[in-house]
Amino acid sequence: MRKVVTGTQLMLRLLLELAALVALAVGSYGAWPDAPVVLRALIALALVALAVVLWGRYAAPRRPVRDSAALWYGVQLLIWGGAVALLAFGGHPGWAFGLGVVMVVNTAVLWSLGQWSPAVEH
Repeated sequence: MRKVVTGTQLMLRLLLELAALVALAVGSYGAWPDAPVVLRALIALALVALAVVLWGRYAAPRRPVRDSAALWYGVQLLIWGGAVALLAFGGHPGWAFGLGVVMVVNTAVLWSLGQWSPAVEH
């Protein structure tokens, strides 16, 4: 049973990581409604690209930089917190709240299973 719960939570974690990228794009695009569409799109793409690079380098399970737990925690907080904040600021507070709640619950469950730590590799 524990393997099923762990596997389900890890799959949800991956989906939440992808949802965070979508939330960054949608939230940043909607955050400046008076800006030109091209600028809004460029900002959204740049934030998603930056998040992908940071996550891959400092927060992914098979990341190349493993010497800093602070970076691991900080990048996750920055990207997930930023995604939720931008989604709320960009005009989708209900989605932001729901996404934030699922992110917190998933993190708590994975932590309780011993699967949320900078030392864990998948």
